[in-house]
Amino acid sequence: MNLADLLFPKSCITCNRQGQYLCKECLNKIGLAKPICPYCQKPSIDGFTHIKCQKVFGLDGVTSVWNYEGIIRKSILSLKYKYATQIGEELVNCLANRLLDYHLPFTFPTSNAVASAGWYFLPIPIYWHRQNIRGFNQSILIGNSLCQKMNWKFIPDLLIKNKQTISQVELSGEARRKNLKNVFCVNPNYVLSTIYSVLLFDDVFTTGSTLHEAAKVLKRAGVKKVWGLTMAR
Repeated sequence: MNLADLLFPKSCITCNRQGQYLCKECLNKIGLAKPICPYCQKPSIDGFTHIKCQKVFGLDGVTSVWNYEGIIRKSILSLKYKYATQIGEELVNCLANRLLDYHLPFTFPTSNAVASAGWYFLPIPIYWHRQNIRGFNQSILIGNSLCQKMNWKFIPDLLIKNKQTISQVELSGEARRKNLKNVFCVNPNYVLSTIYSVLLFDDVFTTGSTLHEAAKVLKRAGVKKVWGLTMAR
């Protein structure tokens, strides 16, 4: 235990139990998200896009780890809006442990599979002005730490968000899609012919509009496979 922990002891953000921000007891209350097709959102084996739902420039599938509830919801909101980066560190550890648990109800590439298939881990970007105000992009913060633990290739700036948008939380499904139309572009500094597959990371899957729009831009630019990964749904 370091001096900071002695002076400002950690306590669970939900039950106030001492020791951690995300205690095991509260984490164990959160259900694992069942795999669904990212388009019709009906059950799907391992989260693959249903054949009838497939799009030429669409997601090949999506993996969401937890249900968006309880301590997971509270930790994501704290990281996103209260700048609680220490909570983010614990959240990464929990996420990595889940992804390494082979008993989960989905399959996911191991570090060796990612390396051999040429997969790259790409966080959803936020607009530069918002990132400057917040001081960080939570998806980059989580993604960078997660990739170090999972031995994945991290490429934080392949996508650029080129304009400010209204917060998705305030919008309905159709409005979310319109809000994100043409807001992403590919960084011209990258040669897309060398990037075959992308793991596209976001914090929460709601309607999937953000992942869908980002996947469309990537595939139109030449990426062959795009899989979505979110902490919660």
